[in-house]
Amino acid sequence: MIARLTFAAAIALTASAAYAQETDADDPYIWLEEIKGDRALEQVDKWNAETEALLTKAPEYPLARAWARQILDDDRQIAMPDTIQGEYVTNLWRDADNPRGVWRIATLLSYTDGAPEWRTLIDIDALGKQEEQSWVWHGANCLAPEYRRCLVSLSPGGTDADVVREFDRETGTFIEDGFTLPEAKSNVAWFDEDTLIVGTDEGPGSMTDSGYTRLVKLWQRGTAFSSARLVAEGKQEDVAISGFSVMDGGTRWRFVNRSPSFWTNQISLLGEDGRTIPLPLPDDAEFEAVLDGQVIAKLNSPIETARGNAQAGTLVAWSLTDIAAGRTSQPEVIFKPSASQAIEQVSASETILWIKLLDDVSGSLIALAPAEPGWVSRGFDLPENSTVTLASTSGKGDLAYVTVEGMLTPPTLYAVSTKGEPRAVASVPAQFDASKFVVEQRFAPSKDGTKVPYYLVRPKGATGPLPTLIHAYGGFRNAQTPKYLTAEPYRSGPLAMFWLEQGNSYVLANIRGGGEYGPRWHEEALREKRQNSFDDLHAVADDLVAGNLASAGKIGISGRSNGGVLVGAAANQRPDLYGAVISGSPLIDMRRYSKLLAGASWMDEYGNPDVPADWAFMREWSPYQNLRAVADYPASFYYLSTLDDRVHPGHARKMAAKHQQLGQTVYYHEYREGGHSVGSDHAEDAKRAALLLAFLNREIGDSE
Repeated sequence: MIARLTFAAAIALTASAAYAQETDADDPYIWLEEIKGDRALEQVDKWNAETEALLTKAPEYPLARAWARQILDDDRQIAMPDTIQGEYVTNLWRDADNPRGVWRIATLLSYTDGAPEWRTLIDIDALGKQEEQSWVWHGANCLAPEYRRCLVSLSPGGTDADVVREFDRETGTFIEDGFTLPEAKSNVAWFDEDTLIVGTDEGPGSMTDSGYTRLVKLWQRGTAFSSARLVAEGKQEDVAISGFSVMDGGTRWRFVNRSPSFWTNQISLLGEDGRTIPLPLPDDAEFEAVLDGQVIAKLNSPIETARGNAQAGTLVAWSLTDIAAGRTSQPEVIFKPSASQAIEQVSASETILWIKLLDDVSGSLIALAPAEPGWVSRGFDLPENSTVTLASTSGKGDLAYVTVEGMLTPPTLYAVSTKGEPRAVASVPAQFDASKFVVEQRFAPSKDGTKVPYYLVRPKGATGPLPTLIHAYGGFRNAQTPKYLTAEPYRSGPLAMFWLEQGNSYVLANIRGGGEYGPRWHEEALREKRQNSFDDLHAVADDLVAGNLASAGKIGISGRSNGGVLVGAAANQRPDLYGAVISGSPLIDMRRYSKLLAGASWMDEYGNPDVPADWAFMREWSPYQNLRAVADYPASFYYLSTLDDRVHPGHARKMAAKHQQLGQTVYYHEYREGGHSVGSDHAEDAKRAALLLAFLNREIGDSE
């Protein structure tokens, strides 16, 4: 499988270059889309075996695998607060003894004091063994304000589909006659103690073309689901429709959200009688929170308010009381970011709105409180030039837990309130000697002149070009912020740290398509503008070469999911620049993506390949259609899961087969479980980190 293409062979094969597979009939590898087909899985097993046979022989492999497992299972990791439930906090804990995790609870007081007294609620590994199921935790929704009854979601093997079962937090047991839903991509929320807001797979007509729920129903306790009352429905071509509820002090507000497309939402209040009242939010606004009887949203396009124009990226609020009463509600501007800023996270506690803000990609935290007139703001003294993440906020009281970290600085968890200074609760011990490295933020000029920020980490005192790994994403408004180097931007554990420890360089690129600078940064890479994100990645690599920091051919690029489109297109466009490609759970065949699993939901992001005008620009960069015979094409490593029910495994399989047919260097590894995240436990993540390190060393390392 792993072979180099000679220049002569490249010339001979060029006749079958781009755009060869534009219909299903033209695609010789469409059989690899049979997810569990015998022939397809036989090919997967063959590729897996070949990749492992080659890379596990690398001398660094066993050490890297053991070290990665040690880091991932380290019991000194922060027990992150998944939810604050009144006077308690919950956490999912995974370590060597609990690879799938234990869901547990402690008092808020003991947790904030740094000495939590944990009580196990569900041991996922033990439950899976008892029920002979490969359960993967998908979370729990507990009914406020008592939080005793919880809707627990468990996925068989890590797929997006899961089973929902009602659980009693006090007794630590599943409720025998409680609410239960079979495996499906369901949406479930509490209406009240005896009623659920439910959308689930009920057979033909109940799911959208994107594979998500099309119907919203109210289901009464003790009744068959077949008798549940329909309260809202979407169209077949919608992305989804779902219900949800939000606590605002002692008030439970209930909503229905219909998503005609990935980037539009039509949200309505759901009344006690089951009737719906549309909210006045623009369709492209993002619902963020409810506080003090107001619904808060982030704008993605300008609107007029009573005090003038509110620009995209601004936080605005409407009175829910007015809306529920049928009165016209005028929006109020509550926070406007500057040109270099973007609002990345918003969360409400009892009386405070917490905002995680980016400023040239560096994070900060502010608290907003409603006042007369307007809103008052407070900032907090947290380490500068860091990534700040809102972990959880309290429904009762005004407490927020936030983590602060940098590429060379391990995470610290802070308890933050408006009554004092942030208080460190827990921190991760250093996993490597950061004094050996230096990190800097740089800006690369893209093709159209846009300045693209990126973070570069190198060994201190290094001179001249080094083998370099660039990670990027560039889509869906997802900002890529600098995390501690043992984190897993590719679901590969501490790969970046291993790479640096060997004397190489690592880069995190903040290319367009993400949310680093708010809506405009995303919009500049949408649909026909997608090439901007590829140009941005090329610009970062070219900037490194121009600065004598890296060499063409000694640069690896990495991307997951949407990042698969990115690195695939980049390798096709600049095979001279890159020497290695890491592509995880990737989108690749953009001609057929909208027909595979959840692909139809992303057409607002990429375009509709069945519309000729859209395909005209998509065909210019679709990785699968543009792969051609090129001498010294960069070596590619694809990793994914058979059970990924979001991005179809056929994308990576077909691309690997085409590489092989063209005689190009390709490595492939597909886990049977793990879903879109790939790998269902730390053992699998550690193995992947070691395989990828061996791959990079072999293809672009100085010792290759």
